[in-house]
Amino acid sequence: MTAVNNDTSSDYLKSLQTATSGKVGDSSTGASTLGKDSFLKLLVTQLQNQNPLDPQDNSQFVAQLAQFSSVESLQNLSTSVDAIGGMYQSSQALQASSLVGRSVIIDGTSTSVDTTKGMTGQAVLPSTSTLTSIKIKDSTGTVVRTLDLGEQKAGTTNFTWDGKNDAGETVPSGNFSFEATGSLDGKNTGLTTYLPATVNSVTMGTAGSPLTLNLANGTNIALTKVQQIGI
Repeated sequence: MTAVNNDTSSDYLKSLQTATSGKVGDSSTGASTLGKDSFLKLLVTQLQNQNPLDPQDNSQFVAQLAQFSSVESLQNLSTSVDAIGGMYQSSQALQASSLVGRSVIIDGTSTSVDTTKGMTGQAVLPSTSTLTSIKIKDSTGTVVRTLDLGEQKAGTTNFTWDGKNDAGETVPSGNFSFEATGSLDGKNTGLTTYLPATVNSVTMGTAGSPLTLNLANGTNIALTKVQQIGI
C-alpha cells in the first residue's frame, strides 16, 4: 500500500479501523472474515488519504485492482467447493440409504448369524497355506465349530458354516466370532476374514467424515470399509 504523509496518517489509520471494523475475526481463534468488501473499503480509503503531492501511480492502482479480483475469485471458488461438497454428501447419503436391510461383506471378525440358514464367509491368504482352519466362537467365547479347510492357495478362500456345532447340532442364532488361521511357511498365522452383515440403519457423517453403517450385530463401520454388497 502507498505511504501517506504525516498530516493525514492519523485520519488514514482511523479510516482503516472503520473499514475493517467487524470484519476481521478474533485473532485468538485464528479466524478471519476479511473478504472482498473489506478489501475494497481499504483500497478506497487509501485513495482518499493518499499524498496529493505523490499520488499512487497507475501501475500500483492496477496491481491492487488485480489483488481485489483475486480475493473475489478465491471467495467465489470457496463457495462453489462448499456447494459441491454438500451435493456429494447428499448423494452419498441417498446411495447408502438403499443398503438398509441388505447384506454387505465387510472386513471383520464377528457377525450376527441366523443359524437356521447358515452363512458364507471368506479368508484371505497372502501365500499358500498347508493347514487352514476357521474356529467359530459364540458370544461367550466358546468354540462351537472348527472348519478344516486343508491346504489352500494364496488368494481369497470361501468357507461355509451350516449353523451346526461339532456334534452336528444346530446352535441358537446370535453373534459369533470367526478366527481364521493358516500355516504359512511353517508358521501358524492369523488370517483376515470377510464376513456378511445386515445393515440396520445409516448414520450421516459430519464434514470430512464418512457415512456409518449400523449393523445387525450392534457394531458399526464406515461405508468405505464395505468390500462387497449382497442382495
